[in-house]
Amino acid sequence: MTNWVYTFGDGKAEGDASMKNLLGGKGANLAEMSNIGLPVPPGFTITTEVCTYYYAHQDTYPTDLKDQVTAALTQVEKTVGATFGDAENPLLVSVRSGARVSMPGMMDTVLNLGLNDITVEGLAKQSGDPRFAYDSYRRFIQMYSDVVLGVDHYNFEELLEIHKEENGYVLDTELSAEDWKELAQAFKQKTEDVLGKPFPQDVHEQLWGAVNAVFGSWMIDRAKTYRRIHNIPGDWGTAVNVQSMVFGNMGDTSATGVTFTRDPATGENTYYGEYLINAQGEDVVAGIRTPQNLTKASRLKAGSDMPSMEEAMPDVYGELADVFVKLEAHYRDMQDIEFTVQKGKLWILQTRSGKRTAKAALKIAVDMAEDKIITEEEAILRVEPAALDQLLHPTLDPDAVKDILTIGLPASPGAACGIAVFTADEAEELAKNGKKVILVRQETSPEDIHGMHAAEGILTSRGGMTSHAAVVARGMGRPCVSGAGALHIDMDSKTIKVMGRVIQNHDILTLDGSSGEVMFGEVETVQPELSGDFSKLMGWADKIRRLKVRTNAETPLDARTAREFGAEGIGLCRTEHMFFDADRIINVRQMILSEDKAGRELALAKLLPVQKQDFVDLFTIMRGLPVTVRLLDPPLHEFLPQKAEDFASVAAAMDAPVEQLKMRAETLHEFNPMLGHRGCRLGISYPEIYEMQARAIIEAALEVSRDGGDAIVPEIMIPLVGSRKELEILKIKVSAIADEIIAASGARLTYMVGTMIELPRAALQAGEIAHEAEFFSFGTNDLTQTTYGISRDDSANFLDDYIQAGIFEQDPFVSIDQDGVGELVKIAAERGRATRADLKLGICGEHGGDPASVEFCHRIGLDYVSCSPYRVPIARLAAAQAQLKEKQA
Repeated sequence: MTNWVYTFGDGKAEGDASMKNLLGGKGANLAEMSNIGLPVPPGFTITTEVCTYYYAHQDTYPTDLKDQVTAALTQVEKTVGATFGDAENPLLVSVRSGARVSMPGMMDTVLNLGLNDITVEGLAKQSGDPRFAYDSYRRFIQMYSDVVLGVDHYNFEELLEIHKEENGYVLDTELSAEDWKELAQAFKQKTEDVLGKPFPQDVHEQLWGAVNAVFGSWMIDRAKTYRRIHNIPGDWGTAVNVQSMVFGNMGDTSATGVTFTRDPATGENTYYGEYLINAQGEDVVAGIRTPQNLTKASRLKAGSDMPSMEEAMPDVYGELADVFVKLEAHYRDMQDIEFTVQKGKLWILQTRSGKRTAKAALKIAVDMAEDKIITEEEAILRVEPAALDQLLHPTLDPDAVKDILTIGLPASPGAACGIAVFTADEAEELAKNGKKVILVRQETSPEDIHGMHAAEGILTSRGGMTSHAAVVARGMGRPCVSGAGALHIDMDSKTIKVMGRVIQNHDILTLDGSSGEVMFGEVETVQPELSGDFSKLMGWADKIRRLKVRTNAETPLDARTAREFGAEGIGLCRTEHMFFDADRIINVRQMILSEDKAGRELALAKLLPVQKQDFVDLFTIMRGLPVTVRLLDPPLHEFLPQKAEDFASVAAAMDAPVEQLKMRAETLHEFNPMLGHRGCRLGISYPEIYEMQARAIIEAALEVSRDGGDAIVPEIMIPLVGSRKELEILKIKVSAIADEIIAASGARLTYMVGTMIELPRAALQAGEIAHEAEFFSFGTNDLTQTTYGISRDDSANFLDDYIQAGIFEQDPFVSIDQDGVGELVKIAAERGRATRADLKLGICGEHGGDPASVEFCHRIGLDYVSCSPYRVPIARLAAAQAQLKEKQA
């Protein structure tokens, strides 16, 4: 018989932390905490396999699941000493999701389940607090109606606000037991009015309704969006955790909170968290109330006059601090912990490895390694390579003039600037059109996930450092300022009012997620300093990795930036990108529009000195490192003049009639220029182009080498080759020019000639092509296009549909398609090296900076990856992790 349900609590559990795939992260950790003796409210976990079964069998369950749930519920009743649905001593439970990896706020939760018109009276008697009982009941009705029955929670908030206004109440805590009782009836009636049927009173119906809702929430839009953003497979499913309730809303000796064992924004080894007295957990994470600080030090730092938990509940705080030490020592990682205090007794509801910024991840990993808690290798594996992107971009200039509107909570560090938008949909739409936006909300909800991902930064007027906005923003690497209470955000008029000023929709805002400052207008930035923890971790990674990391660069700025980030050469210099400057484009157009060789050579003679200087600049910066120069590969339509004034300028330079040039341009028109007269095809038709470039490369290399120092080894790459003969013809011409110049100089210079593999035919013919090529560089951007028959430039309109339908797991232009495109790369590598054992192999498409693609390149034995400058550190760390994973396998 399959075991679908696992129990935990009372100092023991049927599972443990190693069973995360089956029990989900939350269930596995609840079991583990029970096993190590922490005070965990007892409960049981319905496994992820049930979720998989549920979707594979038309939303139905295994036949024996109900009996297993009943047995587990009975065990919880015995442990707690209360009975589910009992009129005198009712057991109440929470029903929560729990996927393998944390997905904060993405799936559904129901608290206080088991309350009805009868059991609420029993809870009132048993607790001795009717106000608490009816507060819990109204919370349950609202949450269950929203999550399970589909009645929007705003309906109930409106009823609450009307009741408070009619009775002159300002705070929820002012409402009496009778007020909550009256509202509970009103909430039930609202549900009945909307649905046409009464709110369910059968507690078992409630339980299965909540279980259905949690499993159902695995496939709702916000969860699917979150999984797509974080590359979480849809077939993993979620577990469901049913756990006996403990109450933080039983008066002033009760509380609830969320805390981290270290600061998740900076990595500082100090307790970081928030709590609320007389509240339930959703009050903290939903941002409904702005919570209080956990420690006295953090309270003083924040300038708050509300007592910290350390001051208000010193004994319980001491117990909690002991739990922090125990959990971090046990898991050997920073923990994110949810807790509740019920009438002075501490309960731990959840622990997990806390989401953290890249800066914090670095500091925590390095600190733990230096303290011998983990090894250097474990530290390398602890940092998500893609998260390093947060560290590599500019921050606000501390000396810049700032028009500060207010200061909120520094919820997620970094600087962000953009136009203010007030809905997630608009943020996503404008971002697709290239606009930089700041998403402004009173508080975010899980439904805002797509807008948060699209935004440069997030600003909320409510919520704390552990609110939904803060946690999700940190996980995404988005700067966030939360709890900016001085802002009056009007969602209807799409305005912000603060200190007598009105900020309009689409006004420019700047956020500093490290200080909490919210500024009007754009603020200047400064480049990051990559030292300290970053340098240490990168140093450890470089000692371990086998795969070299180069950069894609054709400007001195990009080359210098990449070298500062640790690039070990240039893997792709796209020479066509050098010709778009206004002072060069006329000569390029003259070359293209010339009808004979003499005209082309005249134009090329003008281009030669500037092309040579380009290479002198790059070779000087990259002295001692390899530089791969791709010869001209322009789809001609990118260079042809379009406007009348452009034709006039070229006509003047060529001393030719405009109409003649227009006719020539018309003859060069191509219906599909990306598969047209470009790359080596251009070199075959007009070899003088490649001869000029070869001359510029070799002369530049010789000039830089004369200065002494490390040698320059240029690698000349011929693009879009599909057959051995193409490469043979062009290699002879390039080598003839190179050898002639080197011989005339009397100097020694080593160079290489190779090709870019970017066509399926080239991959399949790699064994033949390797007879001529000294290196292969895989151009996986074009290889993906030509393999799939999909245009990278035009596919954005439908790729999301393919991902949503499960045809693609992710965008194949972002992460290499290992089964198709990757298989061609693997075939080419094997066949190429079978011909030439010392064939140098690299990849230079954008995949070179994608961690999963880097791991693939390591696995199939490539020598290097090449990526954009700001992704060089990402690739370095990913390459080290690939080596460690291979070692562990």
